Amino acid sequence: MPSGTGKTVSLLSLIVAYQQFMPEKRKLIYCSRTMSEIEKALMELEALMKYRTEQLGYEEDFRGLGLTSRKNLCLHPSVKREKSGSVVDARCRSLTAGFVKEKKERGEDVDLCVYHDNLDLLESHNLIPNGVWTFDGILRYGEENKQCPYFTARRMMQYCNVVIFSYHYLLDPKIAERVSKDFSKDCIVVFDEAHNIDNVCIESLSTDITEESLRRATRGAQNLKQKIADMRETDQEQLQNEYEKLVQGLREADEARQEDAFMANPVLPEELLKEAVPGNIRRAEHFTRMKVRQVISETPPSFLAHLKEHTFIEKKPLGFCAERLTSLVRTLELTNIEDYQPLQEVATFATLVATYEKGFLLILEPYESDTAEVPNPILHFTCLDAAIAIRPIFDRFYSVIITSGTISPLEMYPKMLDFSTVIQESYSMTLARRSFLPMIVTRGSDQASISTSFQVRNEPSVVRNYGNLLTEFAKITPDGLVVFFPSYLYMESIISMWQGMGILDEVWKYKLILVETPDAQETSLALETYRTACCNGRGAILLCVARGKVSEGIDFDHQYGRTVLCIGVPFQYTESRILKARLEFLRETYRIKENDFLSFDAMRHAAQCLGRVLRGKDDYGIMVLADRRFQKKRPQLPKWINQGLMDVDVNLSTDMAVSSARRFLKTMAQPFRAKEQEGISTWGYEDLERKATLDREEARKAEEAAVKAAQLAAMQGSNNDCEFDDEDLDQDMMELEGF
Repeated sequence: MPSGTGKTVSLLSLIVAYQQFMPEKRKLIYCSRTMSEIEKALMELEALMKYRTEQLGYEEDFRGLGLTSRKNLCLHPSVKREKSGSVVDARCRSLTAGFVKEKKERGEDVDLCVYHDNLDLLESHNLIPNGVWTFDGILRYGEENKQCPYFTARRMMQYCNVVIFSYHYLLDPKIAERVSKDFSKDCIVVFDEAHNIDNVCIESLSTDITEESLRRATRGAQNLKQKIADMRETDQEQLQNEYEKLVQGLREADEARQEDAFMANPVLPEELLKEAVPGNIRRAEHFTRMKVRQVISETPPSFLAHLKEHTFIEKKPLGFCAERLTSLVRTLELTNIEDYQPLQEVATFATLVATYEKGFLLILEPYESDTAEVPNPILHFTCLDAAIAIRPIFDRFYSVIITSGTISPLEMYPKMLDFSTVIQESYSMTLARRSFLPMIVTRGSDQASISTSFQVRNEPSVVRNYGNLLTEFAKITPDGLVVFFPSYLYMESIISMWQGMGILDEVWKYKLILVETPDAQETSLALETYRTACCNGRGAILLCVARGKVSEGIDFDHQYGRTVLCIGVPFQYTESRILKARLEFLRETYRIKENDFLSFDAMRHAAQCLGRVLRGKDDYGIMVLADRRFQKKRPQLPKWINQGLMDVDVNLSTDMAVSSARRFLKTMAQPFRAKEQEGISTWGYEDLERKATLDREEARKAEEAAVKAAQLAAMQGSNNDCEFDDEDLDQDMMELEGF
């Protein structure tokens, strides 16, 4: 089902009804990808609970809230003005940490956050009243009552019926360790918009280190060394206390409040955290591998062997780097933690490389890009196995639901994430009218094939045919037209060639042309201009990239997207060393062929692009897949798109596609009232009771008919027994034997 057709509210309605009916009240953890999707889910939940209150006649004992970063929920006048999330986190910690409050109690002149202080005066389980709290709602409540919205949400999560937040709060162990560790096993976990969940898992356990970050980490380590020397002179007892804690074991003697933590351990095995920290942890002075000029690819054990050979640092101390750094930062009572961010990255890298042997690869690239001539080495520590991050979720929680409008083909996800499904289902969508028109265009007006495959993508005939396709759809599409390309490089190349052919000048007569760029601010400005042009009747074309920000998080509902044009199959860049390593891993470990994965990955991104224009049952749009290769990949499209893709719309030329689109738009222009599509969705309790009565009556009749049939069969059987004659049997046997 595409977004906007009731997937979220259906899940919420079902699970909330189950929660309220069952005595154990299992918590729902609802995860989504982007801030806008989390806000939408909260609004859906708010509307649902309002409806339940109206229907039941009383307000249920229910709390639901969302969690996001400090940056989005901060009320402190000076801190909330900061633009960087890491700076907000650091400044927040400098105002709220336990040791800062202890200094204040000792009479020292330090600043505190009044919003955070007020939380300690309230009952920990009753910081907010019953109800559903959107981000705006909890900000308003915090402002009115002078209490911190962020820590209110953090502390209230364990007392809420529904918690809605980003994937990273569960999948990224560095964050999950601090935020999600108190959730019980019987929680119901839902991952919505989960078509890209494998990439989120991989990113949460991957890290990159550059020469610059190593230099900054070295400066951070030198600063720590100086701080330790200063503390040794002034407060030797505190260092001794920390040493005793580390000897006992990190987890047993960790008395610091979890909210003060600088960083959580980036790995998950609990047995690692129960050990005592070894005494030979010391700083790595040299990363000698950074001096090479060719690409090096090796496994963690191989890297550790070379590291021990050059620096004499063993595997075990490296595994405790992240915990050791966290403990040290806490002991030294450091507040300017953003200065130690690079050191944190190196500690995370060291801990990961010492913990995992399989499913990871280290790739050292001496140059930032293939065309670069000046060495700028990058060390990629890449997770190849998405199952490593999500396996603890499956082990820890009884019920996990993975859902998305473009999660197709379904069979690939259990393979990649290494789990077995209890229920695996794909649903078609019900529409009162055919409100979307998918089509596959394989030829231009001159009947020449069109494709963005490497061999033909820059041929003048292909470029011209793509340009003509864009021009024709610009003429007939009302308001907004969104175009997706496989990559930034190809988009820039084809735009340049279109300009030389005069195609853009022709398109400009009908619509404004705007382009997505890698720069977030430029893209934001282009989007704003695009929406303005669509609203004032000028109309606009937005040229984007299939794996960019626009394809993942921006909705083009109603007039903002009447046609989406997907130029080419959006394959990944297959020369990427990280991708090659992952493909090899998938083939050897999960028996997934390279071509199967690349095709699956391209089609899920293509489906995501197509889904941008249909954002509700009262919306409509045209979906054009412009590449001859899409013909063979049709089965990999989601069920709801395949359902609307007629056989006559599969192998079209530009002229045929434009003709079909014209007919579709004329049909959509006819009057259509929302009442016409309500159908059985407006049944009340009386309708449901009537349907249940009819079902019971039909079941009773079926049961009576079955009993009568059994009685009749029994009677016939007894009659036959009485009339049995040996001569009849002999006659039958003779006929069979040919007599």
